[in-house]
Amino acid sequence: MEMLLLLLLLLLLLLLLLLPLALLRQQQSQHAGWAWLASFQHHVAWGALSWAAAWQWRRLEHSTLHMGQSQQQALRWCLQGAQGPRSPLRGSTDISTFRNHLPLTKASQAQEEDSGGEVPSPTAPQYRGEASLQATLLGLIALRKAYPEVLAPGSSACVTLTSPWPSPFPWLGHALGRVSPPGAKDPVALLLEALRSPGLRALEAGTAVELLDVFLALEADGKELAGAIAAGNPGAPLPGRAAELRQALEQGPRGLALRLWPKLQVVVTLDAGGQAEAVAALRALWCQGLAFFSPAYAASGGVVALNLWPEQPHGLYLLSPGAPFTELLPVKEGAQEEATSTLLLAEAQEGKKYELVLTDRASLTRCRLGDVVHVAGAYNQCPVVRFTCRRGQVLSVRGEDIGEDVFSEALGWAVGQWPGAKLLDHACVESSLLDSFEGSAPHYEVFVELRGLRNLSEENRDKLDHCLQEVSAHYKSLRFRGSVGPARVHLVGQGAFRALRASLAAYPSSPFPPEMPRVLRHRHLAQVLQRRVVS
Repeated sequence: MEMLLLLLLLLLLLLLLLLPLALLRQQQSQHAGWAWLASFQHHVAWGALSWAAAWQWRRLEHSTLHMGQSQQQALRWCLQGAQGPRSPLRGSTDISTFRNHLPLTKASQAQEEDSGGEVPSPTAPQYRGEASLQATLLGLIALRKAYPEVLAPGSSACVTLTSPWPSPFPWLGHALGRVSPPGAKDPVALLLEALRSPGLRALEAGTAVELLDVFLALEADGKELAGAIAAGNPGAPLPGRAAELRQALEQGPRGLALRLWPKLQVVVTLDAGGQAEAVAALRALWCQGLAFFSPAYAASGGVVALNLWPEQPHGLYLLSPGAPFTELLPVKEGAQEEATSTLLLAEAQEGKKYELVLTDRASLTRCRLGDVVHVAGAYNQCPVVRFTCRRGQVLSVRGEDIGEDVFSEALGWAVGQWPGAKLLDHACVESSLLDSFEGSAPHYEVFVELRGLRNLSEENRDKLDHCLQEVSAHYKSLRFRGSVGPARVHLVGQGAFRALRASLAAYPSSPFPPEMPRVLRHRHLAQVLQRRVVS
């Protein structure tokens, strides 16, 4: 705790030093003599960040080498914050007593609409403190090590109002020379500033879904953006840069990012549930040829794992033994009954799948997040995992239980058979949720947003159902008996899923990053897509 207070004090002192220097940097175009101050600012900022990251790295090394002790400390931290009738557990760090007194709850219970607030969401602010700071510091250092030039002054820009860094410092943008207008509250202003800077090496966005929206908006409004840059809104007129933007857009979406920013190396977004399809679409089209890096994995609004390996093409994450207190619930493949006993992190076995369980400090609630991880290896005594799916995103109209990963595999297989089509987004609804399909056998309603295909033939629609039968023997059996009807596919227009995300964000308890649902449970959300069907 003393070291943390010292770190915060140092950052406060740097804030007081660097903000005046950041103001001076704005005058560089008129006073080139201030360039040395910008360089000094950058070196001081990186010196402070490197010192703080080295301290966090030592703490991480110690905690991962002494897993049992670290988890006991995390449990003690949770129990010390307990309030209310369960306060007698305070001071006890016996795992068996802890598990016996606190039953498992599901995150979906906390997130259901009109739940009355009986089950607290695992998005409490304490989950965002230490873990978020550690993820940001170590992520910045790891990114700089893998791509040494991307964090040089003027080499990175964030194009969304939210940041991919779980704990973005207020002065971070100025201190590290990020390309962004001071205090910008308009996403268009952020995008314009990035477009004015052809030398970018890193492009940042809160999530991959948000970045996908940015590129779709760039295509739709490219002429207006080019006109603003040519006219000098904002900044000095740049007619040459405007011409480059128009020429890049004329060549289509594939490889657009590298045409706009030829030195671009990496895209930084924060990983969370439901982002995989957006990443795949960005990789295949606009961000073709670029690396992707997420400094952490966020579930239900909080950091649950760190990414120390930017060079990995598909995210590998370290489950840290520090706060919040984390347990693993074994996932039984093919079994109807669920496991009821959790494991500590040191008990994880390579190759096995587990659901994450976090303990909320304020209410002392053991919450099943629904996020399933596959243990791919170990770092010291700590499991290194890949996130595979979310257990709450399951389709089941006759007990067939088609999981998020299984359905995504089938849909990807089907879209691959639709000539020219690229999948941008999708969501599913069980037919019982929609009144318009009463009287038919229960089935899935699937809404897709595509690039490269404006109309779906019946032959193409049928391919999804055939692919589902291939990946799920149980579904195939139900279809053969007629207990389940064929999946119905609907093509929605551009912007449909952006409208869906706006509806989701309207919930007062909506976390960031928003975990994109693949199975919709509320009728009004399904109707947002239903009203935008074009084929």
